Amino acid sequence: MHSRTSDRSLNSVEVRVEAAGARLIGDLTVPERSSGLVLFAHGSGSGRHSPRNRLVANRLNVSGLATLLFDLLTPDEEMDRSNVFDIAMLGSRLHEVTDWAQRQPALAGHEVGYFGASTGAGAALWAAASRSDVFAVVSRGGRPDLAGERLREVTSPSLLIVGGSDPVVVGLNREAISRMRCESRLVIIPGATHLFEEPGALDEVSRHAGEWFADHLPGS
Repeated sequence: MHSRTSDRSLNSVEVRVEAAGARLIGDLTVPERSSGLVLFAHGSGSGRHSPRNRLVANRLNVSGLATLLFDLLTPDEEMDRSNVFDIAMLGSRLHEVTDWAQRQPALAGHEVGYFGASTGAGAALWAAASRSDVFAVVSRGGRPDLAGERLREVTSPSLLIVGGSDPVVVGLNREAISRMRCESRLVIIPGATHLFEEPGALDEVSRHAGEWFADHLPGS
């Protein structure tokens, strides 16, 4: 591990994780007295440096949750656009990174949640479908439909957040939530587009995500 000072005014550690035959790089932040860990699954064309997800992660850190932002693809893999839609591969990597995190002494006793954006939301739900130890999933502008038939197998309480001015994704999220059997909720943020770039939009995402994790991660 390589320690560095993050742009979130919190101590962050750069980690490297072997998962599904790839070496993945991530940023792990563990606030004092944290009891929950949120793993971020980024979407197409994005990664651990995403300013949107880093903003959400910062808000979660301030509320006492640990976060792990990492790249699901290597730089070489990112050059092939088909990889960002290989949900089974991305979900398998998230599954293995979760196993790695649970073995880390600094994260002992931390309950796990997932935060997925865009195609990363599909990967998060795909991975959650095979685990009983993921206590909550949050999707931001996500493609939960990409998890396919595995949506019916998800038992983790799932919050789907979409922008009201992103009609195609709103429709895909409505269809996906109709297929889910777990506790689930769809939140539409009025006036927000796919990237939530409008003033206050990401603040709303952060608020809803923080409340969902607070309600569903044991001990948070």
